[in-house]
Amino acid sequence: MTDMPINPIAPAPVTAAAGFSPRSSRRSLAIIAVLAFLGGLTVTAAVLHYQSRWFPAQNVAAVPKGQLPVVVVPAAGAPIATAPVIDLNALSSRETDLAARLTDLEARTARVSSDAQAASGYATRAEGMMIAFAARRALDRGLSLGYVEQHLRARFGTTQPRAVAAILQAAREPVTIAELRAGLDGITPELVTGARSTGWWTSFRRELGNLVVLHRATTPSPLPVDRLARAKQMLEQNKVEAALAEVARMPGAAQATRWTAAARRYIGARRALDTIEAAAILGQSGAADLPDNDPAAPAG
Repeated sequence: MTDMPINPIAPAPVTAAAGFSPRSSRRSLAIIAVLAFLGGLTVTAAVLHYQSRWFPAQNVAAVPKGQLPVVVVPAAGAPIATAPVIDLNALSSRETDLAARLTDLEARTARVSSDAQAASGYATRAEGMMIAFAARRALDRGLSLGYVEQHLRARFGTTQPRAVAAILQAAREPVTIAELRAGLDGITPELVTGARSTGWWTSFRRELGNLVVLHRATTPSPLPVDRLARAKQMLEQNKVEAALAEVARMPGAAQATRWTAAARRYIGARRALDTIEAAAILGQSGAADLPDNDPAAPAG
């Protein structure tokens, strides 16, 4: 038998090991798989635990509670913004519209202001008319002015001082139409004859001369009796000035000075009342005061 050379590099023939079987091989593979799974879990846990050391986090700005953080994402290849195109015609039209609205608003404001001033003027005039009416009613009834005097001074004392003074003076000694009528009836005999002022002989001759009087049909009768009748008729119509003119032409006018003075006070007070009523209607700057030479104006 020829001896074969032995190659030390060649693998030794595989022989079945004692006690080795296919069941033990599968068990080894399962153990290896379990060990590999546990190793993977260990590596994953280590990575999560040491992540803050290995991968430090970037600083993040604090975001207020309830507000979403603003994330700026750079746009890749974003188009360059172009300037907007301004329509000059539309801008001019809008400017014109705004100017028209502003003009209309200013006109409305002016109208409202004018209406407010007019309403204030009407209220002031109405107040003045009420004061004048209250003063006239008090004088017509022969009463004192009372609280009306204060309002009369406050409303018209500056612009119509003489008229106010005449009313206040007349209110201290008021004269009514009824008093003038009664006074005229009381002096009727003396007015008609004038015997006390001219004597009985002159009065008798006047009566004889008045027996026959010629005058135009269109002119009033100059007889004292007819003048007296006209004077009483004028008083019934509240025409005191006309009644005073008739009394002044009668024979006994010189003896009727008290009645004449009372009639003049009545006339002066009514002229003053007319003045403040005109001031109330036209405005205080639109009515003139009583003239200095007016009989109703108080002296001094």
